[in-house]
Amino acid sequence: MPYVNVQITKGATRAQKTEIVRDITDSLARVLGKKPEHTHIVIQEIDEENWGFAGMLTDDWKKQQATG
Repeated sequence: MPYVNVQITKGATRAQKTEIVRDITDSLARVLGKKPEHTHIVIQEIDEENWGFAGMLTDDWKKQQATG
């Protein structure tokens, strides 16, 4: 039973999340022979203020990019 946890910053549309789930499920079936009905995909959307990289919170990084 494959279990995939996808973490993204908030903002994806329902259609985009549907496509992600479909693509991941199709890849697991094609590459590993996993049955789609046994595949679980969880999407966790995280506020940009709770996600950091490059030493900054994502919302601050985006503000910096917009001004500089």
